[in-house]
This record gives sequence, structure tokens and C-alpha cells, in this order.
Amino acid sequence: MPAGVCGCCGPLRPRYKRLVDNIFPEDPKDGLSKSDMEKLTFYAVSAPEKLDRIGSYLAERLSRDVVRHRYGYVVIAMEALDQLLMACHSQSIKPFVESFLHMVAKLLESREPDLQVLGTNSFVKFANIEEDTPSYHRRYDFFVSQFSAMCHSMHEDPETRTRIRVAGIKGLQGVVRKTVNDELQAIIWEPQHMDKLIPSMLFNMQDSDDLDRAGHPGTPSGAGQDGDENPASLAESCFRELLGRAAYGNMNNAVRPVLV
Repeated sequence: MPAGVCGCCGPLRPRYKRLVDNIFPEDPKDGLSKSDMEKLTFYAVSAPEKLDRIGSYLAERLSRDVVRHRYGYVVIAMEALDQLLMACHSQSIKPFVESFLHMVAKLLESREPDLQVLGTNSFVKFANIEEDTPSYHRRYDFFVSQFSAMCHSMHEDPETRTRIRVAGIKGLQGVVRKTVNDELQAIIWEPQHMDKLIPSMLFNMQDSDDLDRAGHPGTPSGAGQDGDENPASLAESCFRELLGRAAYGNMNNAVRPVLV
């Protein structure tokens, strides 16, 4: 291909791709470019029909950076996603959300604790957003399974194990908050999900009791790393919230795993 043709490809790239590329600095230690992020956000708000393309392109970049272990750029991509979700949540964001959840899933599947926690934190922020219209096809089966697995983490480093378990519990709490008031997501109360979610809560509550009886000092109740709750207190809080949100027809599925 002639050099002249190659040289003009950059300017011909779609505007949304150029805006996304600009938020990433040459050195990831410099963090997200705030001025360029403002430009991308303004463009997304002004042209919400481009959100799905922005999300897909960010997902493409993030997947590549995860594979290449360029975690600094991964953090920047998730920060950008969080800001776009908060700025555009009043728009029709369904296609964008699918890209977002795909990226969160990519991080949760990673064996890197920092990426798992990063993905969980973004999911929790998303769970607190009230969408204008319900989602008919979105399912959270993967997230229930993955967060439940994180709740049972047996990482060899105690502090890392605690971080992963706390993230898993917060993730499950986010799934509950996102789905419990949505009639289309009543599937969350079905046995296959309750049989994962409830035991994950009880495991962390019981695990704390076992450590105390064994004479191992636990993390003070309500305070842990970075000011977060420890797994036991957070699990109890999430368990109480879950039962408090259960309707009469769903109570049996929530209580049965406890008795088992």
C-alpha cells in the first residue's frame, strides 16, 4: 500500500475512536486525561446513538490490555466507563451496558485480585444506577456464580483473601439491588441462584466464628482494609438486606438454603 495512503488513515478514523484513544496517555501512570475525557463525555451525551460503538471499542482495547498485562490502561478504561455510565444513564444505554458488563466479566475472570476488585467496584456503581427502561434480556447468572466463587476465596495471602471475599459479597449485594425490584429479573429468586448466594453469605459468617473459636484474632467488626467491612459483618448485612427485600412468594427459596 502506498505510503501516502497509510499516512492519511489516522485522520479518517471515526471520531469516537479518536476521542477514546485520546483519553489514554502515553504513560499509564499519568492517569486518565481529564480534558479529553470531558470531550468524550460531551460527545457521548450529545450523540447517545454512538454509545454502543464507544463501549465496543473500549471493550476491544481493554481485552487487549488485559491479555498484554497492561493493567494501568485497564484501570483507565474502567474509570472512563464509570464516568460514561454516570453521565449517560438517563439516555438509552442498553447496548453500552452490554459492552460494560462484558468488560466487567473479563476482569472477574482474571486471576489477578486487583482486576477482580476493580471489576467488582465498577459493577457496584452500575448496580446503583436506575435505568429508565427495564431490560428484557439481560441476565446476571455469570455474575452470581463468579461473585459467589470470590466469596469462597482461599487465596494464600490473608489480606488478599479478605479483599476478594469482601468484593464478592459486595458484588452479590449489587446483583440483588439491581434485580430485586425489577419484575423482569425475578429469576434472581430461583433456587439455582439462591443456592449459591445464600451459602456464600453463611460461609463468611461461619468462617469468622470458626476463626474466633480457634483463637485467631479477626478483623474488628465493621472495619477492615481500606475502611471496608470485614467479610463476616458485610455478609451479615447483605443477608439481612436480602431477606428484607424478599416478597412472600420468594421467602421459601431464600430460607430453604439456610435450613439445608
